[in-house]
Amino acid sequence: MDGDKQISVWNRWTATSVGVTAAIFLVAAGLGFVLLPRLEAGEQVAGIWDSICRAAGLPQKGEQPEAVRPDYKTSLVKIATAVPRTRNEEAIGRGATLAQQCAICHGPTGVSRADSPNLAGQYASVIYKQLRDFKDGVRVNAVMSPFAVKLSEQDMQDLAAYYSYLPRLPGFHPPESNPTPRIVASGAPTRGIAPCGSCHGSIENKLGSPWLEGQSELYLKTQLTAFVSGSRQNDINEQMRNVARAMTPEEIDQAAKYYANKPPPYPAGE
Repeated sequence: MDGDKQISVWNRWTATSVGVTAAIFLVAAGLGFVLLPRLEAGEQVAGIWDSICRAAGLPQKGEQPEAVRPDYKTSLVKIATAVPRTRNEEAIGRGATLAQQCAICHGPTGVSRADSPNLAGQYASVIYKQLRDFKDGVRVNAVMSPFAVKLSEQDMQDLAAYYSYLPRLPGFHPPESNPTPRIVASGAPTRGIAPCGSCHGSIENKLGSPWLEGQSELYLKTQLTAFVSGSRQNDINEQMRNVARAMTPEEIDQAAKYYANKPPPYPAGE
C-alpha cells in the first residue's frame, strides 16, 4: 500500500516530478522543433509546421528568397567551350587580316611596344573572353570598348585563333638578376594566395588564366590595381579581385617586374 501511495498522482513528489519532466520536454521541443530551425533558416521558414518538419529532416517547400545578384555586369562567356580545341587555318587567316587594325597598340607580331598587352601566343580562350567582355560592357576601356563593339562573334573567334597561333614570349629569369619573388613561387598560404605560376604558367595553367611572361610591367601593375579597387570586375568568381586585395603593394610590384622581364635583343658580347 505504501508503494501505491508513493506513485499516486496525488503524491506531491510524483506530481512535481511529472510536472518538471513535462515542462522540460515542452521547452526542449519548442527550442528544437520551432525556435532553432527558424533561426537557422531565417526568412525561408513559412510557419511552425515548416519549422517542425525541418527539425525532423523533412523540409517543406516554403517561399524561396530572391537570388542575390551583383550590382555590376558579369561575363557571359562559358570559358570551357568558348573556342574550338582544334586549329582552324581559315580562322587564323581571317584573324591575321583583322589583326592589322590591332597592330598600332599590340604590335605587328602581337608583341606590344606601347605598354599594351602582348597577344602573341596568348591562349585563345583568354583573348576571346576579353574581347567578348569588352563587347558586352563587362570590362571597360576607352580604346578597346568602342573597337570590340563592332566585332562579330566570328571576328572574335578569328582574332583569338590568330594570336594564339603566334609564338609567345618565353620567360626570362636569370637567378642572379631576376630571382623569383616569393609571391610568384610560393604565394602566401596564410592569406589564401596561391603561387602565381599555379594558374598563369611555369607550374600549371588554369583554364581562362592568361600567359603573363613578357607582359608590360606597367600593364600588369595597372590591372592588379584595378582588381584591388574593383574598377575591373570581369574575373571569374572574383578570383583575381580576392587575390589582388590580399597582396601588398610591394608584392604587386615584385610580381609585375618579374613577369615583365625580357631577354636582351642580342646575346651579351655581340
